[in-house]
Amino acid sequence: MSQIKKVLIANRGEIALRIIRACRDMGIRTVAIYSTADRDAMHVQLADESVCIGPAAARDSYLNESAILTAALLTNADAIHPGYGFLSERADFARKVEQHGMIWVGPSPDMIEKMGDKVNAKKTAIECGLPVVPGSDGAIESLEHALDTAEKIGYPIMLKAAAGGGGRGMRPVESPDDLAEAYSITKNEAKSAFGDDTMYMEKLLTHPRHIEFQVLGDKHGNVVIFGERDCSLQRRNQKVMEECPAAILSQKQRDDMIEICKNAAKKMGYTNAGTFEFMFQDGKFYFLEMNTRLQVEHPVTEMVFGVDLVREQIRVAAGEKLGYTQSNVIPNGHAIEFRINAENPDNFMPNPGKITLYAPSGGMGVRVDSAVYTGYTIPPTYDSMIAKLIVHAQNRPACIMRAGRALDEFVIEGVKTTIPLQQKLLKNKDVKQLNFDNKWLESFLKKN
Repeated sequence: MSQIKKVLIANRGEIALRIIRACRDMGIRTVAIYSTADRDAMHVQLADESVCIGPAAARDSYLNESAILTAALLTNADAIHPGYGFLSERADFARKVEQHGMIWVGPSPDMIEKMGDKVNAKKTAIECGLPVVPGSDGAIESLEHALDTAEKIGYPIMLKAAAGGGGRGMRPVESPDDLAEAYSITKNEAKSAFGDDTMYMEKLLTHPRHIEFQVLGDKHGNVVIFGERDCSLQRRNQKVMEECPAAILSQKQRDDMIEICKNAAKKMGYTNAGTFEFMFQDGKFYFLEMNTRLQVEHPVTEMVFGVDLVREQIRVAAGEKLGYTQSNVIPNGHAIEFRINAENPDNFMPNPGKITLYAPSGGMGVRVDSAVYTGYTIPPTYDSMIAKLIVHAQNRPACIMRAGRALDEFVIEGVKTTIPLQQKLLKNKDVKQLNFDNKWLESFLKKN
């Protein structure tokens, strides 16, 4: 590990703390960056060094590329780890890191760029043998083109912004009568939100599940797939609860997709961590997108496969070989992750403020990834996630039992949280029996 002796973490909150811990386990020094709103944050206190990079607004701090690069150079960092969100999928920033002689802990800038554009990503997926949703052959150039394509695909269809992500820039269309208005609105929204109004079209799947496969590749052509996660319990395309493995799959479906994903990643020359995301309906997989970074839900994979994915990211970035093959990647048990947010569980309104008591659950098979503490004030400026509760057990029923106990134990006072919702989900018959899809949670919330 001689190449990397100090890592600057271009992020905040629990993921910054997660990276600090992995670095400490490897004997690597860390540099935290922080905004004025995060002066008392735990990641600032636990890093070896820290640098204030700007005021509270993310655009002036955690998205301020010049300030972050300057902090890295001033502290003599060898590498930058972006975590997730913020600059993690900015190809231009990754290039600047490398141009300044530092190591980017992530996929290559070219790969981030290639897979970040949804149209190019789909073309690449097809070239690499991944199953895709029937859709437009590239970008939709005009309304006439959209109407022709929709007729060939068959309604309902989904209009998507090529530069979209995180559930934004998408609009379902049920019939030809609705297409003109939807096309105009989505195009304008894409231009406003992403600065790019390029659109494409896909067949709308009516009852899909969201299943994703964890990729890890080194710079020597070796690739492994650390199984899959079921992330189907979503609200407004934002994941609420994630599981590993996807219990709905047969072993053959799982094995076939692991082989397909491994071959695709090798063919595209993918390095570092990433995730192939799929829609799964009626026994078939359809490529959705690729996340060229670490995922929020990576801990469920770590718990089942006994691997530190952040450590592996750093090893790979330093040029080391994986040191194991697909046959060495053996799952053990089941894991579920709950995203605990500072939100009203009834209407999901953010509820920032001071945490007057923080007492996380513990015990066998329970992990909590968080960066808050009693007395910490959650700023209104950033994401509302307080903690990730990850529970592991020998099988899914046992995991659900343990998760119920862990959620009951978890005490957070001073702000409202989503724990009551997650407790309801665990007790629900459909959740227990795997009788849900991507739209189930929205329907459940309307009834409860």
